[in-house]
Amino acid sequence: VELVESGGGLVQAGGSLRLACAPSGDTFSNYVMGWIRQVPGKEREFVAAIRWRDGSLVYADSVKGRFTISVDNAKNTVYLQMNTLKPEDTAVYYCAARFGTVVTRVEKNYNYWGQGTQVTVSS
Repeated sequence: VELVESGGGLVQAGGSLRLACAPSGDTFSNYVMGWIRQVPGKEREFVAAIRWRDGSLVYADSVKGRFTISVDNAKNTVYLQMNTLKPEDTAVYYCAARFGTVVTRVEKNYNYWGQGTQVTVSS
């Protein structure tokens, strides 16, 4: 399984970015896909997750109402739309995947990880 992220960058506070994750190597309708972020020197933080098969999803409280996770089956891609960005959203964002049906907030439960994409929000 390989996960490739794209879409990071530099944006001003209040702006928007959309991250994309293109998985390959398996049939991802059997997976839960997540976005997890990490600031250097800090622990990884769960952001959002979605069950590919039926769209069941969960968000961290810190991003609820601002971020939207979604799946595009035609493009075999998972997106994280990030609106009203804040400086505290600055981090490396990782796409992650786990085989199964449990939509989990626990980042240790994800088996596969992308290389990460940097998101920087300036104040």
